[in-house]
Amino acid sequence: MHVRKNDTVYIVSGKDKDKIGEVLKVNPDKNTVIVGGINIVTKHVKPNKQNMQGGIIRVEAPINASKVMLYCTSCKKSTRIKYKFADDGTKVRICRHCERTM
Repeated sequence: MHVRKNDTVYIVSGKDKDKIGEVLKVNPDKNTVIVGGINIVTKHVKPNKQNMQGGIIRVEAPINASKVMLYCTSCKKSTRIKYKFADDGTKVRICRHCERTM
């Protein structure tokens, strides 16, 4: 997947288009990500031992990874990434606009 946990992403399409958020969780099996403050849904919760009152709560739902782009915080643009190998042999992600590592 092109995004990882704690990455800043830009939402490309959907009801939250043009918003920016941070990735909280990544599920590569289903190709989905959960972004903080994006794709908020209401969920009805029954009372239980942890939540004695129950009620309606608002939670972030998963969004398809194809609907998010990595957001470069240095050049303030959404960008695709390219990969290069560093001098020590590790693979690093690089912004296509400003050529900085992400």
